[in-house]
Amino acid sequence: MWQATMSWEDAQKRADIIMRVRGFFHDKGVIEVETPLLSAGTVTDVYLDAFSTDYQFPVGKKPLYLQTSPEFAMKRLLASGYHSIYQVCKAFRDEPSGRHHNPEFTMLEWYRINFDHFALMAEVDALLQLILSTQAANQISYQEAFLKHTGIDPLSCTTEHLVSFLVKNNKAADWLIKVPDFDTLLQFIFCEFVEVNIGKERPCFVYDFPVSQASLAKRSEIDSRVAHRFECYYRGIELANGFNELTDVNIQRQRFNEDNAKREQLNLAPRPIDNLFIDALSSGLPSCSGVALGIDRLLMLALNKTQIRDVVTFTIENA
Repeated sequence: MWQATMSWEDAQKRADIIMRVRGFFHDKGVIEVETPLLSAGTVTDVYLDAFSTDYQFPVGKKPLYLQTSPEFAMKRLLASGYHSIYQVCKAFRDEPSGRHHNPEFTMLEWYRINFDHFALMAEVDALLQLILSTQAANQISYQEAFLKHTGIDPLSCTTEHLVSFLVKNNKAADWLIKVPDFDTLLQFIFCEFVEVNIGKERPCFVYDFPVSQASLAKRSEIDSRVAHRFECYYRGIELANGFNELTDVNIQRQRFNEDNAKREQLNLAPRPIDNLFIDALSSGLPSCSGVALGIDRLLMLALNKTQIRDVVTFTIENA
């Protein structure tokens, strides 16, 4: 089909909402920036895959990766002396398309100097209230949410506990339990049993994820089992993922290496670490928190759409 998947009327509404998002940050003195979509480094996260291409440099061809988020480059700006910043840009993830995902999508990402993750959650909540007219969001820790909806303590359970739970609930797919991986099981159960039961009437922030899922977030000083990471859910959609940002370069390098080791265990190709980002961390990243929010998913909620195809001009199927 050659025609646009989004109507002209909805395109006008989309433009208005993005303008209001920009106004939200302008009023707070947060500066809009642009960073490259192509980079020599990429994410090592086991659960993310990036598109790549070979670029002909004067010294020969080298791989470049379309960015799954502008995170690394924006943190390089912060380490360069920039203050609080935001960006509205395209991001790319090599994942199957579906109701809530297109491999090319629009992301809003921002970083706030001297904010912790609770201050940033409050700001995300304010943005959602502005755009979606939502009630004030609920907040619940990952541990509390998991216990409430599964009866399992994610911070003390074993792989065997998780497999047993899946068998009991008829969710024990072969790919899950043949070579069980703790975090894969944890994420699957969270998606199937927790996500579907939160954020129904108002947005819900889940915070303090298990440290094994810390990614680029700081570990808690109070409870070493958790990291200062949060996600926001509303009406069955994961809207945002944020961190109180890790600033220790040695820990971050170790996490990247652990990711690649895990990728190899799962027969996935290791990914090149973004060494320019590592250099920026070595130079010094200011205390900050950052969050990525899916603009297309936000628009789905704002325009009462059930599929992402209705809020983008063309999907991957007719790009």
